[in-house]
Amino acid sequence: MNLINLVVVLVVIGVILWLINNYIPMDGTIKKILNVVVVIFVVLWLLSAFGLLGSMSGIRIG
Repeated sequence: MNLINLVVVLVVIGVILWLINNYIPMDGTIKKILNVVVVIFVVLWLLSAFGLLGSMSGIRIG
């Protein structure tokens, strides 16, 4: 994945998160949890994209 694709994906995720935070009425606690989950997911995805995390195919949930 090249750098332009990474930047475009990050901008799209940021805009979607901003739209959700501003225009969808939710409790503040739920918004904080949503923001933390999205940030953790993006950080893990970036680490995997740059090869610092390794393959995430071996991670099992449940």
